[in-house]
Amino acid sequence: MSEHILKTEDLRQRSEEELDKQLNELKQELFNLRFQHHTGQLENFRRIAHVKRNIARITTILRERTISA
Repeated sequence: MSEHILKTEDLRQRSEEELDKQLNELKQELFNLRFQHHTGQLENFRRIAHVKRNIARITTILRERTISA
């Protein structure tokens, strides 16, 4: 689990396979965070927002690549 917001310029340098892998990891992390939230175990609520933003960044980059291809 990464603890920081991913930078867009760093993501743009990654391959499509790396972005897909990162996206799957973030979606799994979001699921786990939501589960922790509903069971009362989540301490850092901001983490959910950070993960959602990272997912949105990766999804946007992958969509841009699809459109430009």
